[in-house]
Amino acid sequence: MVSNKFRIILWSVGILLLIFLGFFLYQLTQAESVNSVMTLLMLVLGLILGGVIAFLASKKLTADPALVKESSHTVAESMRKVFKIVSAEGHFNEIYNYEESSKIFNFIPSKKKALVIIQAKVLVGYDFEKFKWQIDEQNRTVKLVDFPAPEIISTETDYKYYNIEEQFFNLFSKDDLAKVQQNGKQQVIEAAKKSHLPEVAAEQMRTLLTELLAGKNFVLENPAKIAETKNLIDYRKMNGSQ
Repeated sequence: MVSNKFRIILWSVGILLLIFLGFFLYQLTQAESVNSVMTLLMLVLGLILGGVIAFLASKKLTADPALVKESSHTVAESMRKVFKIVSAEGHFNEIYNYEESSKIFNFIPSKKKALVIIQAKVLVGYDFEKFKWQIDEQNRTVKLVDFPAPEIISTETDYKYYNIEEQFFNLFSKDDLAKVQQNGKQQVIEAAKKSHLPEVAAEQMRTLLTELLAGKNFVLENPAKIAETKNLIDYRKMNGSQ
């Protein structure tokens, strides 16, 4: 809308200039002198130049939007079949305070710190590939021989930075921010470990196996085996699930 109005104004000015030039040419035809001819040439050149500038400005304002080209290449590194079931989901808000102190030239104290709010969703479940059981077809029973501990299937995190303080000679680098996020995520995982998520996951799995076996007319012989591992999420499994 603005560009259309500007074009109308430009064309109006151009028409007025043409009228003025025509009138001026008529006046010059009444006098014959070198100065008049030079003045006429200068006016004609000025009008042509003004017209070119007006035309270019009009084209600039009405130009098409910039053409943006995007490309992406995705490479699948590996794929394999898994049988993992999520049996519990937890949402966490973690306040992580990062502070680093150092000395410039070994005597000038320098400090940088950041307050990070981490919102995370943690999924806890089981890997069926790690189950071991014995089936008694005659008595229609299933006995759990080795039942794995619940593990963190995935963590989805969102980071919001507040109160970032840094000094000119001690700024946050990309590696620092990556370290802050990694440490903050680990704090969330530790919080999930201490929460009731493993217990909820174990209870959900006990219910699931019992109902699945009941649908096939089987009975789970030792469901208490599941509860024995509900609090055994260790550090290695949590790191592996990240």
